[in-house]
Amino acid sequence: MQSATQLTTILVVEDSPHLVAFLQRMLSEEGYGVRAARDGEAGVSSALEDEPDLLIVDVGLPHRNGFEVVRELRRKGVHAPTLMLTARAEVADRINGLDSGADDYLTKPFEAAELSARVRALLRRAGQRGHGSRLYVGDVALDPVTRRVYRGDRELALTQREFALLEYFMKNAGKPLSRALIAEQVWRQTPVDGGETNIVDVYVAYLRKKLDTPDDAPMLQTVRGIGYVLRPPKPREN
Repeated sequence: MQSATQLTTILVVEDSPHLVAFLQRMLSEEGYGVRAARDGEAGVSSALEDEPDLLIVDVGLPHRNGFEVVRELRRKGVHAPTLMLTARAEVADRINGLDSGADDYLTKPFEAAELSARVRALLRRAGQRGHGSRLYVGDVALDPVTRRVYRGDRELALTQREFALLEYFMKNAGKPLSRALIAEQVWRQTPVDGGETNIVDVYVAYLRKKLDTPDDAPMLQTVRGIGYVLRPPKPREN
């Protein structure tokens, strides 16, 4: 049995009293320490005062919405893994949530078992992140600790999701990866309706624009009928 000082702390930022009570009860029973904030401003203040191990943030918050909360926390150096709760199932809304700095999203209504599994997965990934060594593919260098990426002398300004996508490609360099596999491994989603694989296409396009400029040999390539592959660039012919 964990002592109180050893509990993994989760901050729930949600304005529904019923959902807050449900999450506090469920997560406490699983051994987590749970704090709650009922609006966006309170959520930012609570996370800055004492950074939790994980954040669960609703999109539709008073005073400051969930997207704004996560962006503000990332800007101020709070990098705790974040699960965003949303009633919006459209691809554009999912992309907005991920672009804000969230690590995962869950559409309401949801099953308690699925939320619990997402929490465990995010905490596992966060625990592994600090132990990684720098990755190199061709002239691209990625540091998972400082979360900085360079192509040659050029630093790439990547969003959290673009960073996670590139990290996965670099760990599997030279291996063609299907959209479904990328969605499962990077998004922690099992595609059931094609929505997650559409997001993969969108984010690969974002990443490609930053990684492969006209002055660089292309690395991120489409594999017809499969998905994508990251390969070291071929030397340019004179």
